Amino acid sequence: MSLCTKKRKLDKNVQDHLYFDSYADVTIHEEMIADHVRTNTYRMAILRNSNAIEGKVVLDVGAGTGVLSIFCAQAGARKVYAVEASSIADQAVKIVKLNKMEDRIDIIKGTLETIDLPEQVDVIVSEWMGYALLHESMLNSVLFARDKWLKQGGLILPCKAELYIAPINDLVSEDRLNFWSTVKNQYGVDMSCMADFARKCIMNNDITVNPVTVEDVLSHPSKFAELDLFTVTVDQLKSVKGTFSCDCFGSSTVNALCVWFSVTFPGGEKPLVLSTSPFKQETHWKQAILYLDEPVDVEQDTKVEGEINMYPSAESSRHICIHVDYSIGQLKMQSKTFSIPDGYSESQP
Repeated sequence: MSLCTKKRKLDKNVQDHLYFDSYADVTIHEEMIADHVRTNTYRMAILRNSNAIEGKVVLDVGAGTGVLSIFCAQAGARKVYAVEASSIADQAVKIVKLNKMEDRIDIIKGTLETIDLPEQVDVIVSEWMGYALLHESMLNSVLFARDKWLKQGGLILPCKAELYIAPINDLVSEDRLNFWSTVKNQYGVDMSCMADFARKCIMNNDITVNPVTVEDVLSHPSKFAELDLFTVTVDQLKSVKGTFSCDCFGSSTVNALCVWFSVTFPGGEKPLVLSTSPFKQETHWKQAILYLDEPVDVEQDTKVEGEINMYPSAESSRHICIHVDYSIGQLKMQSKTFSIPDGYSESQP
């Protein structure tokens, strides 16, 4: 299997500092809270589980501004320990006090792996998901909290995550590539020779985070992985992989693969699902686009299949790499490895 391009490996303390520092600015918190699908789904999930939360102790992993902790207090939690490593914890203290909940919510500034709690907890809540689900690897901290602090039979919100993939025809990239053939008509200068260079720049090895429209998706999605948060281990997160098989709807051109995720909250017969699917309302996670080196024409029922593997970058364990072996129709198997560009975090627009 090919790996991400070799770069200087960052010291883990440096990785963590860069990660937590990205959450010290207001922009990312504004974006997350303004994401109605995200924030309201968490709120509804917490309120629906109020019977399991009322009078109980809750641990909020990566609490940020403390909004989920306040939801838990509103659902009747006796005590909420809100753990946040970035300096936004100072603002969370003010928010909790403003909402007159300082007697029930304790803001603990520090990393989950180094702080100490006075008691075991009944519930863990966390919004740990990154781009393509696993970018930023915050799930590791949730699993650490589960193993150290969660009581037997305790609740985890959310409790399950699923990953999906589908072939797409990304018209935005096609428009950008075709742009160079239009320059002559506009300005009398033939720049069509730029097309090959543009293709190399655009159809690169980056995991591109952009919204994908329903019209661009060329098949039903294929689920390739599922994580049960009660049982999954940190070792298993070092390689999250699976196979996929998609049958195209009709005649089109595949120029990329699209990856997205959903998480599920317990809720009896009707569990609540937070989906980042292009078939659902857009979220700040958007979708992860993996551009192929060359576009491929497809017809009705052309099969797009292969294997996908997601794993931490060798240079920074908080960054995700995605390796895909794929075939389209009768073409031979192709392979390509993708990674999140340097410096890209959820705080990026």
